[in-house]
Amino acid sequence: MLSDARQAELLKFAEALADVARSVLIPAHADPETRLEIKPDGSPVTWADKEAERLMRQLITKAYPTHGILGEEFGPQNVDAEFCWVLDPIDGTKSFLSRVPLYVTLIGLRHEGQPLLGLIDQPILDERIVGDGRTARLNGKTVRAAEVALKDAVVVSTDFDNVRRLHKRARWNRLADSVAHTRTWGDGYGHLLVASGRAHVVADPVMNPWDLVPVIPVLKGAGAIVTDWQGGDAVASGNIIAAAPQLHAQVLATLND
Repeated sequence: MLSDARQAELLKFAEALADVARSVLIPAHADPETRLEIKPDGSPVTWADKEAERLMRQLITKAYPTHGILGEEFGPQNVDAEFCWVLDPIDGTKSFLSRVPLYVTLIGLRHEGQPLLGLIDQPILDERIVGDGRTARLNGKTVRAAEVALKDAVVVSTDFDNVRRLHKRARWNRLADSVAHTRTWGDGYGHLLVASGRAHVVADPVMNPWDLVPVIPVLKGAGAIVTDWQGGDAVASGNIIAAAPQLHAQVLATLND
């Protein structure tokens, strides 16, 4: 068990990493000529993704040379270490390319293989939420996931195509008909919205480790229940349903009963 002082030190460092990423992303957002590559899996990557991750890795290696790093753009480095930083410099590259400020930087820290700390940062809106599994703070203010009736809930997801393609047995249409609204364009920002009580359910149909590890301590710190779409382990399954406890139970029942 880490001391509170040690956790505070590591969380402060996570914020320093986010500041470095902002120094790349804010000017890049304002530049209409974004240099773009297509990765082997068909997804886009920009020079800003790579530069932000490169600078964050540089800081980690200097400050904590024994720590591991798992990043979206440059892969694994000593990932079985006691501490491993998990980085996604731009979660929502398509939003970034469209200049829609709903992309985020995701920074997480695993301790002995388990998510310990998380940070979600939206540089253009100047919103940053941090969590340690016990509390969550948005720009320094403690926030909580909102408990609302299912009929009043706002559900955010990344895209409905993946919902229908990857979760064919889930009764997505029944859930959509049971809530107030469903919205996409969320990327990692949807997790921030739920953790801060501005939306109520995040239904992310497919996630990589660099997407999952940073958001779990934030959501749990805000009091949300975090599972996969069947109520199991989100990390093992690579997808998330997260909401305040009573609402979460209603969402799972609606999707799966």
